Formats: sequence, C-alpha cells, structure tokens
Amino acid sequence: MKILIITGELASNLVKEASLKSDHDVQIHVVKTPIAAFLTPKRIIAELRTLPASEIETLDMILTPGLIRKDVSSITDEMGVPAYKGSTDAADLDIVLEMVDKLDLSTKKSADKLIEEEQRRRALKYIADFENDHENIKKLLKKPGNILVGDLPVGEDFPMRVLAEIANAPTLSPEELLKRAEYFVKSGANMVDIGMIAGENMSSKIPAMVSFLKDNLDVALSIDTLQAEEILVAVDSGVDMVLSLDHGNYPEVLPELKHKKIPVVILPTDYRRGWIPETINQRVESLIDLKGKCKGVQVIADPILDPVNSKSMVDSIIACQKFKENPEGDCPIFFGVGNVTELLDVDSVGVNALLSGISMELGASILFTPEESGKTLGSVKELAISSKMMFLAKMRGSIAKDLGINLLVFKDKRRGETIPEDVDVPEIEAGFEYKFKQDPAGSFKISVEAGRIRAVHYLKMQPKVAIYGETAWEIYHEIINRKLVSRIEHAAYLGQEFQKAEDALKLGKNYVQDFPLFEKFMEY
Repeated sequence: MKILIITGELASNLVKEASLKSDHDVQIHVVKTPIAAFLTPKRIIAELRTLPASEIETLDMILTPGLIRKDVSSITDEMGVPAYKGSTDAADLDIVLEMVDKLDLSTKKSADKLIEEEQRRRALKYIADFENDHENIKKLLKKPGNILVGDLPVGEDFPMRVLAEIANAPTLSPEELLKRAEYFVKSGANMVDIGMIAGENMSSKIPAMVSFLKDNLDVALSIDTLQAEEILVAVDSGVDMVLSLDHGNYPEVLPELKHKKIPVVILPTDYRRGWIPETINQRVESLIDLKGKCKGVQVIADPILDPVNSKSMVDSIIACQKFKENPEGDCPIFFGVGNVTELLDVDSVGVNALLSGISMELGASILFTPEESGKTLGSVKELAISSKMMFLAKMRGSIAKDLGINLLVFKDKRRGETIPEDVDVPEIEAGFEYKFKQDPAGSFKISVEAGRIRAVHYLKMQPKVAIYGETAWEIYHEIINRKLVSRIEHAAYLGQEFQKAEDALKLGKNYVQDFPLFEKFMEY
C-alpha cells in the first residue's frame, strides 16, 4: 500500500523513523510549520496541491496528524484519495502502520484511539459471548466448585464476581438503601450484600429490605451477619446467599439453609466462643471441618484475608492456597478485598487490581468490598474492571497487559515522546500577581453535587441563577452565552476552577473552591 503521511517539522524525524519500520510504501510530506497539531484540512489540501498530480493519483491513502481537531474528510473530497487521521503521538505511528490493513480508520478519531477502542470491543465481546453461552455454562456448573447464587454462575471457571456491601443497611431509609444498591450495580457489582450491624438483632427490618431490593434490582442478594435469628429471617425472606456461618452458629441455621438450598459463606472461626485460628494450618483445617459439617449446602470458603501487618496478609493468602490445594477444597473461594483496601492508606485502584490478580491465581470466585472511606470510593467499579482483566488474562494464558481493558487512571501506559521546540523569543518566568478587582458582572460559588458541577452566580452578594453541568466546557460556555463574566482574569480563574471540579468528578475526589485538588508527594 502506498501511504502519504503529512506532518510538521518538529515531529518529522519521529515520523521518518516509524515509516522505516513499515512494510508499506510510505512517503512523508513535511509542512513548513513547527507543530503538526496546528494544521487544518484546508492547509493540508493547499500543501497537497503543490505536489505533482501524478504522485497524488498513485496514493492509496493519506494520513494526517491525529491531533488535528477538524474532520479531515474534506481532503478526500478535494483530492480524490482516502484521507484519515493517524496517531495522536508520532511515536505510536509504527503501530498504526503495522495495523493499517486491519483498522477501520476514521476522519474524526485518531488511529491510536481506534486501536484502543477495537481492543476494548473485542475484549468485552469475548466476555459477553462467554457469559451468554448457556450450554457451556450448564456444562461448567456440573464441575465441582462451580455453583449458582440465585441465577448467577459462581466458581473458578467463571469471571470473579464482585459482591458490594451496603454497610449498616438497617440504618438507611428505603430510598437511601436503594440508591446505594443501584450505585453499586451501576458500578459493576454482580451481587449486593445487606450489611447488618454487629452485636444488634435487627431481624425485624430484614423482610422489608430484602423485598424492596428484590423488587428493584436484577442481581443476587446476600445478607452479612453471624446472628442466627437474622440469618433465618433473611433466608425466609428470599436472600440468595448468606455470609457467614462459622462453628458457633451453623447448627441453628443449617437445616433451614438445606431446606431452602441457599449457598453460604463459611468462616474458620467460632466467634461465639471467641476463637479465631492463629496459624495457616488451623485456618485450613477449620474450614475443611466446617465444610464437612455443612454437607447438603453449597458453601463458599472464606479463609479471611488479613490487612497488611495485622496478623499476616501473606499467611492468609497461603491459607487460601493450601485450602484450594486440599482434596476437600473443591468449592468457590471468598476473597474479602475490602479488609485490605479499607485499612491501607493508599489509593484503592492499584491495590484492588493487584489483589484481583492474586485472587485469580488462587482460584477465588467472589471479590467482596464495601466503600466506606474516601480512599476506597470507586472500589466496586475497580474490582469489576480488574475482574474482567484477570479473566481475560487467565483465558488467554497471558500476563495482565494489552488486554483491551485496563485500570490506568492517574498515569499513561506509554510515555509520550517529547519533541523540543527551539524558538528564538524572550523567556519570562511566570509568577506576576495581578491586583484583584471585582468583576462587575458578578461572582460564582462552585461546588460538586450528585455527579454534576454546580455554579451559583451572585450579583451584589445575591444569588441569581444556578448553572449545572457535567463538564467544565458546558458550564463556562453557558456563562459566556449569558454574559455573566466580563473580566479576562475572572474568566481564566473560572476555567481553572471548573476543570478542577470536572477532574474531581472523574476521580471521586473532594472539590473545594480555591484549594488544590492534588498535593505534591510529601517528603519524609
């Protein structure tokens, strides 16, 4: 294929390097402008008309810089040769050229974005096809260690299921309960757990909660309590799973669980006697013993994942592995990820992804978490995504990289190539402080509420209008259209604050007007 690549002066060397790696007949036209992103379709058409017509006629394709803002279809219309956007970063052009025959290139989107979208589409299709292959699911459910929780297949042969806990559920109003549950389902939870209150018997509230959630949700529902009376009421109310049973409470509830055929999470403890296993072998032996006592009920084993440096997170992981290796360990494994993330002062994204990878290698089936602290906000979504990542890696027999799905939030996968621009102009160190002057058009109080940015316009200290939007662009364009800003420094300030608010929305961070969204890493 004969391809002409249009670029600017600064990126030309990188483009030439990429072209040399390609098997295609690649030609390069360097426009006399330093920055390729400044090019427009109109300027490119003018450049192409300077080339011999015979040269243009032999082309199969024209690739423009990916950073061009406008649609480049007008180049095709004027020149009679298909024109598409190349990569955003010149350093990625070799990948585009390698895949150019397979890509459905676009005149609106850059080629590297299309590659990412295609990889993501294929990854999600693979998972969807697996989940919708009912004949295969029936076969897999016949294997030991795979079970149904409600209508949800759970086990080592399926993607790890995310169970999200509504902590202290009985204290919430029906509206708050449903709002919390719907948030978890929207975040990707496969199951929702009604978290009861330790040490209090609130069984009278369970039927209404179960009924209300069952009527409004289409996911499996569980109850989190060790109190026998609460378990019995929940089972009678129609929950799909119980957590948890241990050596202290199982005799009272086992007959009803058998009768209703409700799966149950088992613990290696006896909280009634105040006994908790101290060693790896005690955990494993206790779980195997309780599993044997619970014959007739499908069990999910929870070796109890310990927080870092509480007892030993490593020992709890080894216990999980040893249980799974035991001939009696042929049941799904429960992995309480929230035990670690909630008790570690680190952003949850990487922690959840790493624990998901460990869970996958251990053969775990359920990833359990609440979202009780600011640092773990978004954990359900993070686990839902990382579960898919680990399933793809497992099924493809690959490392968890280049899967089409990722959890890259704060950092980019690849370092962009820095192209130095040598300009002969005066250099100024920024830092001049202007004297503040009140904008006669008014001022704004900015906040983030219920997933949107809120900007209240004040004139002479009186609120006049509240403007809502999900992006900085929406808000400041509305302000400009309504002529609610008149000073350039005020407009610049608002743009900065609205972008901070938008970033806070994306990242689940707190937004406070006039304060930085991020602090530098502290030095110790």
